[in-house]
Amino acid sequence: MRRMNDLAGKHIVLGLSGGIACYKSAELCRGLVKAGATVQVVMTEAAQAFITPVTLQALSGRPVYGSQWDAREPNNMPHINLSREADAILVAPCSADFMARLVHGRADELLSLMCLARPLDRVPLLIAPAMNREMWAHPATQRNMAQLAADGAVLLGVGAGPQACGETGDGRMLEPAELLEDIVAFFQPKALAGRRVLVTAGPTFEAMDPIRGITNHSSGKMGFAIARAAREAGAQVTLVAGPVSLPTPRGVTRLDVQSARQMLQACEAGARQADVFIATAAVADWRPEVQADHKIKKDGSGQPPAVRFVENPDILATLAQGERARSGALYCVGFAAESENLVAHARAKRGRKGIPLLVGNIGPLAFGRDDNELLLVDEHGEQALPPGPKLVLARQLIAQIARRLRPAA
Repeated sequence: MRRMNDLAGKHIVLGLSGGIACYKSAELCRGLVKAGATVQVVMTEAAQAFITPVTLQALSGRPVYGSQWDAREPNNMPHINLSREADAILVAPCSADFMARLVHGRADELLSLMCLARPLDRVPLLIAPAMNREMWAHPATQRNMAQLAADGAVLLGVGAGPQACGETGDGRMLEPAELLEDIVAFFQPKALAGRRVLVTAGPTFEAMDPIRGITNHSSGKMGFAIARAAREAGAQVTLVAGPVSLPTPRGVTRLDVQSARQMLQACEAGARQADVFIATAAVADWRPEVQADHKIKKDGSGQPPAVRFVENPDILATLAQGERARSGALYCVGFAAESENLVAHARAKRGRKGIPLLVGNIGPLAFGRDDNELLLVDEHGEQALPPGPKLVLARQLIAQIARRLRPAA
């Protein structure tokens, strides 16, 4: 898989306060560097009791700072110098004690001093809390969280599950991969802020009996990438997914379905509030007229069973012909995976469905891959998006859709 330099050119100060979750920060630091970021680690004294500065220096490739009196800075002001260089300060883990320090403007060690000295207008503060479930639920912690949000900090939330103390519940620091996805999303342009986006992805499965059925070849990767890109762009995203085993993108509401009729029902409900509908799912055109109650057995005749097929509902056409789409309140985007004559088939499908934008690709070449190549077809003609990772193409597509939308009410 091609490396995604999503954070290329970004300088991130990674602050560690005390807590067992510091072990996750090592993997997070490595992930940030692999994503192209320059990472400067700053550790509190308590953090150094859980993980050594040597570990973080090896992973970041830069000396670690832990004291406001660090003589490596010619002016002896690391709290000023480090904060001025940053595109963002990320505190992960952020303990309950350190949250309280931030709320009260404490500045008696380097990390809190640096957070206080950062330019508020251009260096955002991102916080990844980590603590025991009772500490997390305590009213004082919740008040501090609310105050930090009011002060402009970006709160990345917590995970739930087993904790080092032996208890189970909310308060775990998010996993490094989750934090990395949130940080990448933070830096993406918010072209769809305030919008609601509905996406379909994957195949549908039409059962013949409890064991067998017919389906389309689709990994769902393009649709899931589009859902993630829409969320990164600031949209509230609902993803209606056929039977695939992909992880749900962060911050996306996922509805799992099997058949085309189930997908249509979910989409009709979601479209009532959506501003954009993006139909990437490979919906089976046909389904067995009757589903057998039990597995269809061979009868010894050597003849296959007679199965009568009926046409499935056309989800994209149904929504495109609905009142919200006709009034311009719902912008519909279709996908066409073709094995030949892509331009001609894409033009024809766009006209047949009655939609403003159709996205075409040569299906068999992209099935299951992490790369793709897209062709945008609208009333003005065709525009090719160059080959690239599906997430990169998804972000480009979302930017194209955002430019085509009418201004939000």
